[in-house]
Amino acid sequence: MLRFDEKADRVVPPTGFTARLTLFSAFAMAFLAVFALALSMAAGRIADRWGDELAQSSTVRISAPAGEVATQTEAALRVLRTTPGIIDARALTLEEQRALLLPWFGPDLPIEDLPLPQLIDIQETDDGYDPSGLRLRLAAEAPAAVLDDHARWRRPLIEAATRLRLLGWASILLIATATAAMVTLAANAALAANAQVIAVLRLVGAKDTYIASAFVRRFALRALTGAACGTLVGIIALFLIPSGGEASGFLTGLTIQGVGWLWVMLIPPLSGLVALLATRFAAIRVLEELA
Repeated sequence: MLRFDEKADRVVPPTGFTARLTLFSAFAMAFLAVFALALSMAAGRIADRWGDELAQSSTVRISAPAGEVATQTEAALRVLRTTPGIIDARALTLEEQRALLLPWFGPDLPIEDLPLPQLIDIQETDDGYDPSGLRLRLAAEAPAAVLDDHARWRRPLIEAATRLRLLGWASILLIATATAAMVTLAANAALAANAQVIAVLRLVGAKDTYIASAFVRRFALRALTGAACGTLVGIIALFLIPSGGEASGFLTGLTIQGVGWLWVMLIPPLSGLVALLATRFAAIRVLEELA
């Protein structure tokens, strides 16, 4: 393990290009890591919310001639209210159905002139009900009633949000890999540019571990500084995104909450650690080649 000497990096002349490359790379990657982390967490929150909301609600649709809608609705409500696992069931009013259609058709939709089915909203217990048994009872007592337990909507939405969360974590892994690659390239360039200085240091008795520690400390501090600045700018950018409140989606829900702040605070030190390991590997390899 390398031992750092605060004065060790003074024996190696600084290289402007590698300094700027390391700072910019760490800054950009930390900035992107903040957004990848926020995206992953937002996807997780939305997947949980969609799962909870859709898992405990169902809908019954009554499609019958106008003269039979009321009768079929009352029969369906009697069945639903006597079904174990159902907390409440109520028929939606015309105004509530208009509100459901408003985002799709606008406020000028002549809903009174349309043969819309009657919708019944079902609220379930945590354990839920038996959908197969309920469908059989509805078929016997309210033939015009069709049960929709939202399973066909819930599953693909949750799967999409879950995969997006995994994509966010995969992006963070790629960001760390790209950071290590760029720091390694910068370290190689700095070591090659100072080949003559390294040769002189060896002549006066400097060990390779001392020479390597100068480069490792310098690049680790640059990466730490750049990552800290990139993380700060990323946090500020997140605060500039308008919040959608309870109805937030992926874009308006890109915020850091709870334990997520701990992960954000770990971005700069982890970037410095990645740079330390990458520079150490590059320094040992190049010094062996220059021997």
